[in-house]
This record gives sequence, structure tokens and C-alpha cells, in this order.
Amino acid sequence: MEFITYFIDLFIHLDRHLNAVIQSFGGWTYVLVFIVIFCETGLVVTPILPGDSLLFALGAFAALGSLRVELLITVLIIAAIAGDTVNYALGKFIGPRIFHEKGGTLFKREYLEKTQKFYEKHGGKTIVLARFIPIIRTFAPFVAGIGSMAYGRFISYNVSGGISWVVIFVTGGYYFGAIPLVRSNFTLVIMAIIIISVLPGIIELLRQRRSALSLDV
Repeated sequence: MEFITYFIDLFIHLDRHLNAVIQSFGGWTYVLVFIVIFCETGLVVTPILPGDSLLFALGAFAALGSLRVELLITVLIIAAIAGDTVNYALGKFIGPRIFHEKGGTLFKREYLEKTQKFYEKHGGKTIVLARFIPIIRTFAPFVAGIGSMAYGRFISYNVSGGISWVVIFVTGGYYFGAIPLVRSNFTLVIMAIIIISVLPGIIELLRQRRSALSLDV
């Protein structure tokens, strides 16, 4: 329970915690945020780590002079691209092994086949758009690897998506996060970013459930 409470507090008061990290670790902060973004995008088991909100907050601190924005963007882009690349590799070489043959109860072979067809049709667009949807961006590269999406195709979308994601949120924090009104309501801004980020996923989930109900009727 304390762990959950800590994570909620971390998300809500991200500016306060990030300030403490910068004050304590100085230049090592770049290494720490690299690890966080790499894990959030590269490891399937860590989708709950902050992503969009962290990038925005880092941009805001860069605007205040606590971090160098050029170095920050470079480090985060490398972390995002490397994370997705590792995630893809895990999906490609380990993912198929966890699927049972047809008739399995937990990981069905049919799911792998459907995934492969889905990425043949929507793969590139999915990799780019998934960057902006928490949790989904952690699983998209893994599923792309499972679906045997061509690596050359994957890496091109990985790079463009990673650059777009980092630049948009960091520069957004850099130009808007230092505004006094935003600074004084930073918690509300972070909560708004989280809500807006997860909204597309919720809408898609509701749409799919409504379609499923329509087919059952």
C-alpha cells in the first residue's frame, strides 16, 4: 500500500521530487532520467514509470537553468530509441516462446497470428502514435517484435516516433513550464498531461467494447 501511495505522490508532485533529484545528483541526473525513460520504453514489466509528465517536467527545469536543454533532449532521444529497440528484440526472440500452440488458455497462438496481421497493416503508424499513449508505448515494440515486423521498417518509425515524442514534451515544458501561472499550478498541469495522454487509449477501449457488444446483439 505504501508503494502505491509513493507512486501516486511521485506522479502528482513530480516537480518537487525532480527538484530533489537534481539538487542531490547534479550532472548524474542525466544518467538517472536516461535509465527511467529507457526502462519505461524498453522493459515490458515497467510501464508504470512516468513518461510524458517526466519529459514535460524536465523541460520546465531546463528553462529554469537547472539542466541543459540540448543535452537533455539528446540523452532522452537516445534512451527512447534504445528502449524501443531492446523491447522489439525481446519480443522477437523471447515473445513467441511464451505462446502456446492453438488451444492454449493463457497465451494463444491465435493472438500471435492476429498481431502479425495487425502490424502488417498498421505497424508503422502504431509505433509512432503509441509513443504518446502511456503503457501502450511500452507494449507496442514488444508486440511488433512478436509479429515479426521487419526491423528496417520498425527502426525508421522508432527513430521518428522517439524524436517527436521527446522534442514535443521537453520543448513544451521548456517554453510553458517556466510560465509563473503554470509553475504555480504545476500539479494540475501534470495531472492534465496524464489524463490527456491516457484518453485516446480509454476511448479506443470503449469503442472496441461497444463494437463487441453490437456484434453480440
